[in-house]
Amino acid sequence: MISAQAWADTRRLWDYHQMGHPLRPCSVAIGLGSHDLGVAETAVDLYKRGMAPLLVFTGATSPTTRERMPRGEAVHYRERALELGVPNSAVLVEPRARNTGENIRFSRELLQAAGIDVSSVLLISKPYEERRAYATARKLWPAVEIVSASSPMTLDDYVDSIGDARLVIDMLVGALQRLLIYPAQGFMISQAVPDDVLHAYDRLCHEGFTSRLLVTDQPSA
Repeated sequence: MISAQAWADTRRLWDYHQMGHPLRPCSVAIGLGSHDLGVAETAVDLYKRGMAPLLVFTGATSPTTRERMPRGEAVHYRERALELGVPNSAVLVEPRARNTGENIRFSRELLQAAGIDVSSVLLISKPYEERRAYATARKLWPAVEIVSASSPMTLDDYVDSIGDARLVIDMLVGALQRLLIYPAQGFMISQAVPDDVLHAYDRLCHEGFTSRLLVTDQPSA
């Protein structure tokens, strides 16, 4: 059983992880690879709404996607975009990245090699990865404006789509931990984390939602 307090804490993390950026047209949309084809579908929706003239899908495989996406996350994203009517000329694929930092660096290199001028990026991720993706991109690509986006869905809807509430909470906790420790390691910019978010994170850790945590001696606050 997941307690009412744990659910309340989870909703606090969910809200914090989302940036709430107003959508606006950008030079390019970059879809970050993962197990979630919803990222590709959201990228297609935004493309069709005129929010970006070009899509870049980035990602190799990981232990969680190797069986589901054997040709690589970016390739499967591209295939889904083509199925949904995006022309081949509007999609670029970056198939090597294995983490968020590589997603950003390799996509930037791909666009530079293609001679595409980029002043703004519509960065599309899973809903609970918006803030992490934003912080990483601001560190590694500071010259461009970053607009974070994800599939518009509630926490309840996302839990239903995954089918494993405990796993979702573990992922939210793991994403928060990275926001806390990665800035000191040079992987992303530092962002203010409100006390109520830190307290929610600590309670969830103490409740055992820790399968996605990295081993670290650093405290949360």
